[in-house]
Amino acid sequence: METTHTGELWPLVVYFGMVIMLVLTMLGLSWLLGQRRMDHATGDTFESGIVSVGSSQVRISVEFYLIAIFFVIFDLETVFIFAWAIAFFELGWSGYFAIMVFVVILVIALVYEWRSGALDWGVKTRTGLETDK
Repeated sequence: METTHTGELWPLVVYFGMVIMLVLTMLGLSWLLGQRRMDHATGDTFESGIVSVGSSQVRISVEFYLIAIFFVIFDLETVFIFAWAIAFFELGWSGYFAIMVFVVILVIALVYEWRSGALDWGVKTRTGLETDK
């Protein structure tokens, strides 16, 4: 006997249709109500109320990217801890010990980053190199 699950798919189809209608409505209204002429300043770059000066090809230090990546990683881990906190009573002691292992690994990773100098800003000094030759 073959059963079809079309009754279970209707909410998804209706949701998908509503999303498509919303997107098309927003695009249509922006085209209908949007600006029709190009001013002199329309093509200029504009960031936070300040007109850009200079080239957009500015070299940024790698430390900026490291800090940004560390922030994203640790921020994502707080999402896991928040999800654990929501299900705290359902998980019991096994969930508690699991999150403690997770937090200990996070602390070890943070200490490693700190000790290796990945979180330090400024001029890097190398030790153990001969400078007098």
